[in-house]
Amino acid sequence: MDKATLTINNETFDLPVITGSMNEKAIDISELRKKSVYITLDPGYQNTGSCLSDITFIDGEKGVLKYRGIDIEVLAEK
Repeated sequence: MDKATLTINNETFDLPVITGSMNEKAIDISELRKKSVYITLDPGYQNTGSCLSDITFIDGEKGVLKYRGIDIEVLAEK
């Protein structure tokens, strides 16, 4: 499994890197608070995924919504 290393004030934390359903990469910070005194801040929830899903993919900036890998526009036409 790939990992990302976060270093703060000479303290190092290894965090897993996961791959999403559309091959996007994410750093799993779910254990950061347990491993350290740190949490993260993401104003406006701009760079955060809330869950893993093999069913739905959303990219709001690009206007992409897929259901099981199929564009929602294609499904809506059927």
